[in-house]
Amino acid sequence: METLSYSTMNSPAGPLLLAVSERGLVLLAFAGGQFPPNKSRSLWVESSNSIAAYVSELEEYFAGQRRVFTLPLDLRGTEFQLKCWHALEGIPYGETRTYAQIAGAVGRPQAFRAVGLANNRNPIAIIVPCHRVIASDGTLCGYGGGLEIKRKLLELEARSSGFVAPRLHASVRGVGPRTAEA
Repeated sequence: METLSYSTMNSPAGPLLLAVSERGLVLLAFAGGQFPPNKSRSLWVESSNSIAAYVSELEEYFAGQRRVFTLPLDLRGTEFQLKCWHALEGIPYGETRTYAQIAGAVGRPQAFRAVGLANNRNPIAIIVPCHRVIASDGTLCGYGGGLEIKRKLLELEARSSGFVAPRLHASVRGVGPRTAEA
């Protein structure tokens, strides 16, 4: 049985739950819901020391001092999900892409809904920046932390990059809320 070390941190986006394996960060989620997961095949051990380096980089990000995360990730998903998540990692700080653009980047230009579902399953919020994905009309849509958090993350990046954050659409669009995301 695999052992995952976890802890939480407070952030401007609310409480965050982080979990690491021997290979890297496995989970960065907005705290809430049931923890550890019911169907987990891992042993979860609380350890703030294990996540300290990740917390430090996240604190720098929230302070507007970090644009690129450098610590190892242990992304786990299907081949398509991994392609989508790696495409998200390629979105520069302070910029956005549409679901259609991500679909094109992964070689499946008509699969924008599947890209939305892959984003929905992103286990590492913020660091794998699914908050940088917007609707084709330029509005914000669907985010596990809620649209207000998505807007705040984009505004944080806009302040230090000169990027103009998309407008907040009145209704949630896209794939809906995410679990254990991002």
